[in-house]
Amino acid sequence: MKGDASSLASAQFVIGTAGHVDHGKSTLVRALTGIDPDRLREEKERGLTIELGFAWLSLPSGREVGVVDVPGHERFIKNMLAGAGGVDLALLVIAADEGPMPQTREHLAILDLLDVPAGIAVITKSDLVEPDYLELVEAEVAETLVGSRLEGAPVVSLSALSGEGLGALLVAIDAALDRTPPKRDLGRPRLPIDRAFSIQGFGTVVTGTLLDGALEAGTEVELHPGGRRARIRGLQRHRTSVSRLEPGTRAAVNLSGIRTHDIARGMVLALPGSIAPARVLDVYLQAAATLSHPLAHGAGVTVLCATAETEARLRLLDSAALARGHNAWAQLVLDTPIAAIRGDHCVVRTPNETAAGGRIIAINAKRRRRDHAPTLAVLERLRAGSPEEHLLDLLLSGPVAPAALPALLGEEPAAIEGVVQAALVAGTVVETAAGLASTVWLQAAVGRARAVLEDYLGQNPLRSGVPREHLRGAINLPLSAFDAVVAYGRALDQLEERPGGLVAPAAHSPRPSASQQAECDRFVSALRAGGFSPPTGPLPDPAVLAYLSEQRLVEDTGAGVIFEAGVFAAMVVRLREHLATHPTISLAETRDLFSTSRKYAQAFLEHLDALHLTRRTGDLRTLR
Repeated sequence: MKGDASSLASAQFVIGTAGHVDHGKSTLVRALTGIDPDRLREEKERGLTIELGFAWLSLPSGREVGVVDVPGHERFIKNMLAGAGGVDLALLVIAADEGPMPQTREHLAILDLLDVPAGIAVITKSDLVEPDYLELVEAEVAETLVGSRLEGAPVVSLSALSGEGLGALLVAIDAALDRTPPKRDLGRPRLPIDRAFSIQGFGTVVTGTLLDGALEAGTEVELHPGGRRARIRGLQRHRTSVSRLEPGTRAAVNLSGIRTHDIARGMVLALPGSIAPARVLDVYLQAAATLSHPLAHGAGVTVLCATAETEARLRLLDSAALARGHNAWAQLVLDTPIAAIRGDHCVVRTPNETAAGGRIIAINAKRRRRDHAPTLAVLERLRAGSPEEHLLDLLLSGPVAPAALPALLGEEPAAIEGVVQAALVAGTVVETAAGLASTVWLQAAVGRARAVLEDYLGQNPLRSGVPREHLRGAINLPLSAFDAVVAYGRALDQLEERPGGLVAPAAHSPRPSASQQAECDRFVSALRAGGFSPPTGPLPDPAVLAYLSEQRLVEDTGAGVIFEAGVFAAMVVRLREHLATHPTISLAETRDLFSTSRKYAQAFLEHLDALHLTRRTGDLRTLR
């Protein structure tokens, strides 16, 4: 990849600019990196950043970092949000000749809402003011930062044109990144796409900041939402092709098998099947410090998450409105799905301003009850609970494969391993064939299964059990989870598996009434007396007949012919003896062997075929 793709640097840390329009963000990036981030002709003609710009630099420590230059104009605030996601360190840029301005404060509020880990206030254009005035601006900047995430952050004054102060800024960036943890590797790589374009000779290229895992060339990937598949043809950082990129890297990814016009900003590149479309977000919202009017329950809003944007309906769960200085639990019902996951941050905007933001606590939850204390308690535990509590909450929905836990819980694999081992020792979690399962969930599922069994067998007292598929459908579980529940129920001596694919409560036995038992005895006696040519009617009640079959008292061929079980067993023995001295047997020979009619012989042989005791070849049978 060359040209435009090579300008999109990769590094394990990414820094981003923020600040009011025309305060010198792009000029500062050029001075630091030697790269012009204004890539559009319209940007150069108008002298302002419209789209995201990208560059990179090497710090005095030798650390390489990617740089995202974001637009400051209020009309392009959504583009600013797309660039701020995934940033490890923000440079809040304020011009010395103007001081903090409206977009300065809005960008600062956005950095708060996105929980950007660190920041530095950079006062540019210091060469345009007198030293005394610069001191006043520095004091005003420090006061502006009070109450924000950047309170107490370094304040560096400089001139991007003369270069004075640039060295001090580089040292300050290095020091801040020393205290900033690198991006986590959860084994679930995902790249929120901020640009997609085509390069002649290479094809489709997408760019973004890689999160939660590493990407390697040759890997099959999926674009979410939508599910289109592609393969990584190549990876690049700092104009250099690489075979692997680590999380936290500004990445340029060359894709094969997909066209550029099938990709848009807001999509996420990830491993196949690793992200489900998010249609409902549970969020703990914090009102923006710049919010001018309370945000009302039921309001239509715009939701921005990483590079995605969609309209949504706001459902406040613990208040009627969200005002500046307050927090609230909310459900965001999205108009179109996005590829977000638990733990991501999102921002809510009205047509005129950035209103609120916060961390996504749950994805695609059912409609939550408003002003409902138990619901709010569950959400609070999801937000602030311990890793052990989060594990148990996750497993309340059913078994989970151990390999999926880091991504689902947002924790490093090593940390999750310790939590899992402690839960296994405590007995709150068990290993099943379907994955790790909560004992609370298993016991509840066994209880649901027993309730279904008892209801079914109460209505069908002659049955010795319930068909597995009927029970599985009734408690609505996938096969692997259902098998885990039945196995757990067996281990607790609460469930039994019985012949014929049946499940029953432990120690259950059919309970025929006196009249039903008499009907059973009469029918079985008549079959026994009929021998190899039993009567074909009248048949008993279907429930009685099913009971006799389950109890192995009769053998129902399914062809209107029913043998007494002992008679049928004797017929099988005689047939085996015949085939021990003869290679095959025909229908006519079977009829003669038992001195019966063609109807009975044919029903007998076809039933043996169904039981896989014999094999039919033409008109002849052989033993299997």
